[in-house]
Amino acid sequence: MHRLLLCFFLLSVLSCPAADKPNILFIAVDDLNDWEGCLGGHPQAKTPHMDRLAARGTVFLNAHCQAPLCNPSRTSLLTGLRPDTTGVYGLAPWFRALPEFAEVVSLPQYLRQQGYHTSTTGKIYHGGYGRGKKDNEFDILGPPSSVGVKPEHKLVDTPAKHPLVDWGVFPHEDKDKGDWQIAEWAAKELDKKPEGPFFLSIGFFLPHVPCYATQKWFDLYPEETLQLPVITPNDRADTPRFSWYMHWKLPEPRLKFLEEANQWKNLTRSYLACVSFVDAQVGKLLDALERNGFQDNTLVVLWSDHGWHIGEKEITGKNTLWDDGTHVPLIFAGPGVTSGQRCTKPAELLDIYPTLLDLAGLPPNAALEGHSLVPQLRDAATDRPWPAITTHNHDNHGVRSEHWRYIRYADGSEELYDHRKDPNEWTNVAADPANAAIIAEHRKWIPTVSRKPAPGSAHRILIYENGKVNWEGEDVPEGAKIPEYDD
Repeated sequence: MHRLLLCFFLLSVLSCPAADKPNILFIAVDDLNDWEGCLGGHPQAKTPHMDRLAARGTVFLNAHCQAPLCNPSRTSLLTGLRPDTTGVYGLAPWFRALPEFAEVVSLPQYLRQQGYHTSTTGKIYHGGYGRGKKDNEFDILGPPSSVGVKPEHKLVDTPAKHPLVDWGVFPHEDKDKGDWQIAEWAAKELDKKPEGPFFLSIGFFLPHVPCYATQKWFDLYPEETLQLPVITPNDRADTPRFSWYMHWKLPEPRLKFLEEANQWKNLTRSYLACVSFVDAQVGKLLDALERNGFQDNTLVVLWSDHGWHIGEKEITGKNTLWDDGTHVPLIFAGPGVTSGQRCTKPAELLDIYPTLLDLAGLPPNAALEGHSLVPQLRDAATDRPWPAITTHNHDNHGVRSEHWRYIRYADGSEELYDHRKDPNEWTNVAADPANAAIIAEHRKWIPTVSRKPAPGSAHRILIYENGKVNWEGEDVPEGAKIPEYDD
């Protein structure tokens, strides 16, 4: 009798109609740090739509990326594998170019195997990855990611002269922007009232540079009352020299340039304006869910691939293992998610894949290296034994627990910050003998095997071997001047 009941139960689960599964709205925002109202990263940030999503769901206040760079971060999230597992640390390669990972079942592929209709628009994988004719990631491809209209000439003459590293305002309309277009496309897809279950992924480009926004968004942040990021002078004095190798030569300028060129306020204002513009596009998606009756049966997850410095630690951009480089918004809402929660437990982007399977009642994927966040989505106070681990190039790791950040670089140098006393990570206390036990507790989470860069690795690749540093294929002499800092 018990066997008969068990068989009936299994048959019931396996024959569960696809229509009973929740839809999934998957929203990615490129280079978005914690400058949202619900996260409080900047006191003047205006993001009413992300905030309303957080209000009807759970926002993770201590969520972190697996890598502070687009391609490795997105590769990790969508495959469920850590960067030190794949060796994907730079903007290349596409993980499917690696024979041992060519057949990995990505999140959209797994959902399709479970009866989901998958569609995408904008930037989900890095660049054009996943959108090729031979790629088999999505059923429908909407418009690709795009900057949209650009000024005739760069607005800011940055040291590296990179065409994308620019910011400011110039005459154009919101409808001319790539993110406006992909939001419109996605909203129209929802207006078609697709039969479920569907997985609709939307990847916004902004606030990635170039940070161009129309005047209406700049007007939200008047220059005369604008608050700059809070920093402390000489913040790098107690950080290891190796921390500079993480971003040795990059297109993004140092704080030194922003101050000397009188561009710090302009960049801060431009970034905030772009964040508010993207927030309005998120609002279009949430409105489309509501007017088409999908809100109650759709899981919504909003995330960013990594953080972004705007002067903190004397730099701009990403490529760091501090909170400014790793801290990201992560919001879940929908069936199975408790509303109005703010969770301080550490979470990783790697956890999104198993969490969505868990929320949707789908069989788990045993290959995944993350952990479901459903216990915290039900009760934000639930303990979580795992910290968040961020990796940038091989053997450089950050470990973020609820109250501490520990960093260990490839040369063995370390940093430790107590977030209860030092939320801005201004004081490195790794050398304090009183913290030896704290360091030992965090050090045990450092991956024991960290794969060297995969074949075809390129762009922002750092290698440390036999006591020598190599950045982008060039050896860095011991004691060399730090570019755009010591000059």
